[in-house]
Amino acid sequence: MTKKNDCSMPTRRQFLRTAAVGATALPVLASATASPVSAAPASVAVTPPTRDALLARHRNLFNGDTCVYFYNPEKWQPEGGPFSAKAIHRYVDLLADNGVDTFVINANASRAWYPSKTIPSILDGYRRGDREFFRGHAICAGATEPAAVEKYIDTIMAFMNLYQDLLDTGVDWLAETATACRRRGVAPWVSVRMNDMHGHLNYAGSFFNAPLLAQPAMRLHHSAYSPTMRLPDYRSGLNYEKPEVRAFMFAQIKEVVEAYDFAGLELDWWRNALCCEPTASPATVALMNDWFRSIRALTQRRAAQTGRAYPFGFRIPGRIGELKAIGIDVETLCREGTLDYVIVSNFWRTSWDMPHDALRRQLGPQVAIYGGIENGANRLAAFSPAANVTQEIRLTAASRPMLYANAAGKLALGADGIEWYNFFCTDQAKIPGVVCDYGALRDIHRLDHLRGQPKHYTFSDKGGTREQIPFELVPQLPVALERGWPHAFRLPMCAEPADRGLELVVQVVLKKTDTFAQLPIAFNGSWPQLTATRSDLLLFPCGSFTHHSAEHTGYNYRFPVSLLRDGWNEITVENGGDKTITVVALELAVQPAAPAARA
Repeated sequence: MTKKNDCSMPTRRQFLRTAAVGATALPVLASATASPVSAAPASVAVTPPTRDALLARHRNLFNGDTCVYFYNPEKWQPEGGPFSAKAIHRYVDLLADNGVDTFVINANASRAWYPSKTIPSILDGYRRGDREFFRGHAICAGATEPAAVEKYIDTIMAFMNLYQDLLDTGVDWLAETATACRRRGVAPWVSVRMNDMHGHLNYAGSFFNAPLLAQPAMRLHHSAYSPTMRLPDYRSGLNYEKPEVRAFMFAQIKEVVEAYDFAGLELDWWRNALCCEPTASPATVALMNDWFRSIRALTQRRAAQTGRAYPFGFRIPGRIGELKAIGIDVETLCREGTLDYVIVSNFWRTSWDMPHDALRRQLGPQVAIYGGIENGANRLAAFSPAANVTQEIRLTAASRPMLYANAAGKLALGADGIEWYNFFCTDQAKIPGVVCDYGALRDIHRLDHLRGQPKHYTFSDKGGTREQIPFELVPQLPVALERGWPHAFRLPMCAEPADRGLELVVQVVLKKTDTFAQLPIAFNGSWPQLTATRSDLLLFPCGSFTHHSAEHTGYNYRFPVSLLRDGWNEITVENGGDKTITVVALELAVQPAAPAARA
């Protein structure tokens, strides 16, 4: 009997997954008052960076959330003791040593997680050891029984005391991040989450939430349109049509731009994709465009003060039309030059078929478009014999071939660079053999570096709590095929050198109960292959996960690597049997050829 693991991150990460937050109403501050850092004369004019200028310095971006240093204090401060700035510098050293050129540090969830002088901070009112401060958040971690609540409080209090350690010694971890980056030549950018919903289960009772979220009049009420969507409350974030909301968020943005030594700004609209009530009117879209232009003006003033360009961009889902329906007109903002870049991604399970080529045509030639690599591969369950665990979601940061394939597909379609998101969550899994491969970060933005390397491609799939409809691309899998039905699947991949002894393996994953007479597979117009090898092994291990779950079986087909091409590739699957089958997943490996194939 194997244990099931739903990919929840135990201990430190656990409380963040289902969080619920609330607070009492406090005044909304409309502006930041702290003094600028490292200001040059205000008369210095700085031209906004061109796409080429941006990409000359920023190709390999790493997004770290507010807890990135704190999830694993034993890793970044193994000597123990009160948490200190040493851990921050060690983490930045690791990123720099592995080729990250830009560290995009997240400053907030709903509240500021740094010691803000402008908006409510996460530990406002806390005194070390005050258990009641955290009690209202317990339900967000799934703790409802008395014993579970007390256990949760033990965990969260130990975690938040790491932040308190820094506060007690006068260390602002956000400022220290910029300092550490400057020391190592890594560009420090700041990311602001625009509608973080970790607190959706308890708006009025948890220490997570900004005060405005406790006021129903400040929240959205029409963003959840289907009873099958994940928790309607999860879609009831702050409504940017309200001037109070815009003032609150502008104050946050102004503070991190003006009072900290950052060199770029990311507004994160994937945490969460909530802005205005759908469908936003033209007047509402115009209102939001003007607001975004005011932020652009803020970054330009900062650039003039420091004498350095200050890139401004969004992290977004790939469905641009749906974003405009909630008031975020990405196409206009890109084409007019308000945005220097966008980072396009899925919500938690990474995109494998993001149409970077189509996005380029839509958004224009002047904006940089980065591919976002999320930490979840898809929902295909895998089994770890070492841990005796079956887990629904493989964590890509534990698989270099999977990371290389994901990046290669994006770059081959024209992505300008890569941003890593939730990479560090792999270290939080606490499963034997499952750890972050930080070495995979180096040069992953270079397609020439990736060619000839082992790769493990797969597809995005439907279902689960981490799929955010309607903003994610509609996944191609799973697919039910009746007798005689063919189905074509498209996936971006990169061409491979012919002289490295490589082959392409296509693995069709079916339900173990499915039967067929033939399962013809074709790749990029090749004559359909009928010869397959049945296998319960994944094409590549993902950490200690080496096998499919007991419910699935793979069928491996071998093709010459010369069939691969840059950009879109087509895999055709045909049900040559009498019974309906379900194609659960398609996995593809670029790997050293088997001896028979080489012969």
